[in-house]
Amino acid sequence: MNLLLATNNRGKLAEFRRLLAPIPLTIPEQLGLYLTVVEDGETFAANAALKAQAFAEASGLIALADDSGLEVDALDGAPGVHSARYGGEHLDDAGRCRLLLHALHPRPRRQERSARFRCCLTAVAVDGRSCTAQGCCEGFIADAAVGEGGFGYDPVFYLADYGCTIAELKPADKDAVSHRAQALKALLPALRKTFPELGE
Repeated sequence: MNLLLATNNRGKLAEFRRLLAPIPLTIPEQLGLYLTVVEDGETFAANAALKAQAFAEASGLIALADDSGLEVDALDGAPGVHSARYGGEHLDDAGRCRLLLHALHPRPRRQERSARFRCCLTAVAVDGRSCTAQGCCEGFIADAAVGEGGFGYDPVFYLADYGCTIAELKPADKDAVSHRAQALKALLPALRKTFPELGE
């Protein structure tokens, strides 16, 4: 059986395909499945569960969903679960990055700009089986957007160990440190145990 990736976000799909290479995958587009799930949960875990359940019920497949976002300490954890809608639906990724940089403009010192990407993954089957895991990636908000890779807030998320933003990393390097990679690493043993039909 294939694992359905419960997202139509092309950036996330590309990451999942790299990180889950041994597992046979299906993407919603292959099924003509274009669901819009209302993400009204108060936590990443709640929203991931909502998406996984909806895609599993619509397809009959085991569905893997993530909910993830950026938490900035100086903004009391915002944008958090509202990361994809920060500033309103009219903004694109670049607009959200500009808004974030503007919000942190009064805080120029790096230690005042600590942040993390957080990811919660949930896999659900229509028979009720499920498993979940979380991962995070610590860093800082840069002074300006730099880099052409990745998506979302990657151009403004600075990794001190690499001396660059996530958007400047090669895909293989991003996969070694990203919040989604950490969550998948934690999830895989439970995924194989809970859903043996996915194979090794």
